[in-house]
Amino acid sequence: MKKPIGIFDSGIGGLTVAREIMKCMPREDIVYFGDTARVPYGTKSPNTVIKFSIENMLFLLRFRVKIIVVACNTSSSYSLSILENDFKVPVIGVINPGVEEAVKVTRRGRIGVIGTSATIRSGAYEKAIKEINPALKVFSQACPLFVPLAEEGWLKDRVTYDIAKRYLGSLKAKGVDTLILGCTHYPLLKDIISKVMGRRVPLVDSAKLVAGHVKELLTREGLLSDNKAAPRYAFYVSDEPKKFAVSGKKFLGEKIRSVKKVNGYV
Repeated sequence: MKKPIGIFDSGIGGLTVAREIMKCMPREDIVYFGDTARVPYGTKSPNTVIKFSIENMLFLLRFRVKIIVVACNTSSSYSLSILENDFKVPVIGVINPGVEEAVKVTRRGRIGVIGTSATIRSGAYEKAIKEINPALKVFSQACPLFVPLAEEGWLKDRVTYDIAKRYLGSLKAKGVDTLILGCTHYPLLKDIISKVMGRRVPLVDSAKLVAGHVKELLTREGLLSDNKAAPRYAFYVSDEPKKFAVSGKKFLGEKIRSVKKVNGYV
């Protein structure tokens, strides 16, 4: 199946998911859309997030994508069920893969979740965890400053460590034994988060898990690409293409050669 995989996010964080999909399925074409004109979604109302998510879906469908990955925790929290019901194309979010892994690896049934204010406020992770095992304890913490720190590239700075200690102190005090990184920016801060939480607390990175789920679904439906040519990657944004290309390199792990700005994309 030569149709591309569609991925959208509010900005550049979803590139961590795109990177893992590229590694996991190196023959697949990808169309990525970052809604950089309206970032961040984490401060928006649920209705606004749903509206933006539907518009992002409509844009990606122009490319006849075979699956759409909602590489945004806030969008996944508020709009995933609506997108699944309203569109025929398969849709995968970033919450359930991480939840399933955390439930598997927790040793004492005490799971921590960190994310944007909107993601934590939605209660989506706690709900998904409780649906699997109601006996598990879930402790959540919003970490809004992690996003700008990741985008600035302050990945090992003392100020980042100090902020992480302040955010994560309550989770440590509650004895969480597993921590879900509930934002696609947070994998860049893994080293500092792990340093604060301690090496015995595994960090659940949804990006790798989402890539595995996408491959599993495409394999099951007979939609995996058999293309022997080099894959084609297309990147679109709603604002600041140059800034996206520069900052995005840290998230994607390689240079982004071309980014196109979309005007009136719906």
